[in-house]
Amino acid sequence: MRGVTFPGDRRVELVTVPDPTPGPGEVVIEIKASGMCGSDLHMYRRPAASIARPDVIRGHEPCGVVVAAGPGVTGPNARIGARVMVHHYHGCTCCNECRSGWPQMCKSTPITVYGEDEHGAHAPYMKVPADTLVPLNDELSFAAGAAISCGTGTAWGAFERMGISGRDTLAVFGQGPVGLSATLLAKAQGARVIALDIDDIRLATAKTFGADFVINSRDVDVPSAIRELTQGSGATMALETAGAAAAGRDAIQSVASWGTVGLVGIGAEISLQLSALLRKQLRILTSWTMSIQGQRACANFVVERGINLDALFTDRWTLEQADEAYKAFDLQSGGKGVFLS
Repeated sequence: MRGVTFPGDRRVELVTVPDPTPGPGEVVIEIKASGMCGSDLHMYRRPAASIARPDVIRGHEPCGVVVAAGPGVTGPNARIGARVMVHHYHGCTCCNECRSGWPQMCKSTPITVYGEDEHGAHAPYMKVPADTLVPLNDELSFAAGAAISCGTGTAWGAFERMGISGRDTLAVFGQGPVGLSATLLAKAQGARVIALDIDDIRLATAKTFGADFVINSRDVDVPSAIRELTQGSGATMALETAGAAAAGRDAIQSVASWGTVGLVGIGAEISLQLSALLRKQLRILTSWTMSIQGQRACANFVVERGINLDALFTDRWTLEQADEAYKAFDLQSGGKGVFLS
């Protein structure tokens, strides 16, 4: 089969590798949808000399159908023909972190991140341990399942940590795939949403997704603008998804006393002056994707509330279009891309 790799320097290559065969405890999935995630761009943009595994097939938002199972595989999630998502991490399976659904936090063994350490989903087939599978509801498209497998699931995981409710006014910094997912999920939970970005196309999308206010961060002093929209108090919560230092600083400065700030954007370096924050009694949290239970809970919520995750996708590609797809995604304008088969 052929799959997409990142050899570095904003290049994409389609390489040929053997079709996967499942070993004990493993399954092979026929990939129906493989989402493009903002974190892909960090690897895509890296210099070639810094890519440790240029031969690894990328893609960590897998969704598809089980087509083969190895010895010892049981359970309804792994039956042949099952529609599934993948929780794209794997650890020792025995430690407290793994057993609580957080294999990405495993300390007992080096974790495997599919699409980074082992072959991912930008290919016709993908081999994974059966215990990484999450069922995909029949009411969800494969593309929606791919979104939940990382981007949308990341917003969900952050909200689980932050404890968002319908009483909150939430400022979402960045309206890329994670930020737009946050806007959709927060509105479905009854929150008032202020969407921020530097791209007017993404802000227009956020407005159609239900954002109560949109702000182009290039045009205004952001903390002042948010205070103006909140009768001088500031947002009760802020979620930073852009991975930009300026967005992180603005998020911290835009929340009211006793407010909560969630930080999920990879790549930002944020300096904190404690004396400036102490008297506001802020709660500042980080969040790393979601647990495997959280991934399933997110999917259930999307179905129960009738959220149209397919609206996230503005670009649908074949694997043969991967170079064009990542060049377009690198512009960071518009919505989300997905490879479909």
